[in-house]
Amino acid sequence: MIKAKKTLGQNFLVDKNILEKIVNLVSIKNKNILEVGPGTGNLTNFILNQKPKKFYVIEKDDKLALSLDEKFGEKLTIINEDVLKFNEKALSNDKLVVFGNLPYNISTEILCKWILNLKTNNFWFENLILMFQKEVADRIIAKFNTPNYGRLSIIANWKLDIKKIFDIKPSSFFPKPKINSSLLILKPKKNFFKIENPKNLEKITRIFFNHRRKMLKKPYNQLFNGDKIIQHKLNLDLNLRPQNLDLNTYYMLANEYENLRS
Repeated sequence: MIKAKKTLGQNFLVDKNILEKIVNLVSIKNKNILEVGPGTGNLTNFILNQKPKKFYVIEKDDKLALSLDEKFGEKLTIINEDVLKFNEKALSNDKLVVFGNLPYNISTEILCKWILNLKTNNFWFENLILMFQKEVADRIIAKFNTPNYGRLSIIANWKLDIKKIFDIKPSSFFPKPKINSSLLILKPKKNFFKIENPKNLEKITRIFFNHRRKMLKKPYNQLFNGDKIIQHKLNLDLNLRPQNLDLNTYYMLANEYENLRS
């Protein structure tokens, strides 16, 4: 019997009702599918029943990758690598539907990698159907002026429309995690604010939210050297706090930062 590894953040989804709901969220027949962290293959089996065109799975754990190969053979392509180091765009010329019960310890890192590595509107995926720790999901979908709003909310909602599907109780997993999970579906936006280098958005949000409980004045001066023109152009009240600025203001700040550096 395969044991879950705490070091890899493994909790296997075993609730068949939940598994069935997940695979029926979008049409996947004759689509190219990528599953991240398939674990023991519970969701994998449900996906195969929907008859995808091509099916890729990324599994870092050597023993699990071998077990999946023994269980499914040529029905899928197993990539025994670290998803954080893998180039998903190289898999297929067609857009992928992505499923993932993401390891809790690196889930935000995976999502940010996928978003920040996107160039213009060249999306390599059609949908991301991903499971997160509920606390993380709440941060992803948070609105400005709320306590959960922060860097993750701003980066995730930049190029993606995000919808929460439902919460999942610990009893649906083995071993049982100590917290609830949430399932999100993320779809590419047709129109989004153009930022030349995504790393500038990452830097802007990092510096602003390093001073989350302080007024905007200090991080703004650090980034823009107290530039009054930009402040008035964006109608910024530097007495506000980072959570008080909406998504679009952060995208405009990233754009202004790029203009200063060009």
